[in-house]
Amino acid sequence: MSVLKGMRVVEGSAFVAVPLAGMTLAQMGAEVIRFDRLGGGLDAGRWPLAPNGESLFWAGMNKGKKSIAVDMKSPEGRELITRIITAPADDAGLFLTNLRVRGWMDYDTLCKDRDDLIMVTLTGDRHGRPQVDYTVNPALGIPHMTGPADSDAPVAHALPAWDLIAGNMCVSALLAAERHRLRGHGGQEVEIALKDVAAATLGHLGMIGDVALNAQDRGKSGNALYGAYGQDFVCADGRRVMVIGLTDRQWRGICKVTGTTEAMASLEQRIGVSLADEGNRWRFRDDITAVLKPWFDQRRVPDFDTAFNEAGLTWSEFRTVREAVETDADLSPDNPMFADVMQPGIGQFPVPAHPAAFSASGRVAAQPAPRLGQHTEEILTEIAGCSGTEIARLFDTGVVQSPRFAKPRSAA
Repeated sequence: MSVLKGMRVVEGSAFVAVPLAGMTLAQMGAEVIRFDRLGGGLDAGRWPLAPNGESLFWAGMNKGKKSIAVDMKSPEGRELITRIITAPADDAGLFLTNLRVRGWMDYDTLCKDRDDLIMVTLTGDRHGRPQVDYTVNPALGIPHMTGPADSDAPVAHALPAWDLIAGNMCVSALLAAERHRLRGHGGQEVEIALKDVAAATLGHLGMIGDVALNAQDRGKSGNALYGAYGQDFVCADGRRVMVIGLTDRQWRGICKVTGTTEAMASLEQRIGVSLADEGNRWRFRDDITAVLKPWFDQRRVPDFDTAFNEAGLTWSEFRTVREAVETDADLSPDNPMFADVMQPGIGQFPVPAHPAAFSASGRVAAQPAPRLGQHTEEILTEIAGCSGTEIARLFDTGVVQSPRFAKPRSAA
């Protein structure tokens, strides 16, 4: 039995964080019902795209969910969504959203139909203004720490880190609120702001205290590991590796395998500090790199990769995503997290399940994402309690969309 089997969550969302939250719950066994407008919401054609124009983003973020497409502009469509969100069941009445809809889909209104509703809402900032990862990140200064040390230009990053953290905070908030309800304390609304997630993380990492108490701003350091030793090196075959000496064991391992222990001892005598201290390894990183660089200059990656691995060094080679997918077994069905899954309308490719393996239940197998509206009839029957006649009328009048009318979107 999957760890969240029996739980029903309804999701109304777009972008990354909340779709990720719903997918994470689905991958732990919850029944997650996603509703979208007719023809698809904001994510229906989001890049990256498959060769036929179908959204790989949609396929990635909606694995294992059920889908219904509804005309949310019509009173009847809104009433259907309300019925789905507030439908009875002990493990239901759980709603995830970042669609800030006042009136018919706000917490106070929905509570009239289910007073123990739990609603987790993600906003842009605490004032309710819109934000996305790519506006929050520059606003809080991270791009000024990112990029080559000799560049003054801020560098945005490709990974939507704040969205990913916020999505998992939505999961933990929903599960915490559900535990509160299970103990007899009723439902509640939980609000999380994306910018607050990022601001809190800066605080947790000591970055706010750093600027509050220290006069000098942390600048760019290229690929160096801030506060310890970690550096990239170009090898004799043109391949680039990252080598980490964060802990004392990692540091001693680098020196031993590269045969630079004596050279590092001489460096310590010259600079008058111990490199056993990770802060000193950061302060004198350029001197350390000057000792190590000739060793890597003279060797190809195959010349040392076995020795590095046998010594337990913390290192990796820089790859493109394509190279990683083609060469790294951890991104293939050799890893129990992955399975080759046929995604309807796109094709077959490796798809991940949840990273956690629960000893009592194992993993829920990797699942494809639904086609838009794929589960419309099932949801109307089993959740909204519609009769066959009512369902037929809803299809005929266009209030809901049948999956047979959901056509692939073109790349154009």
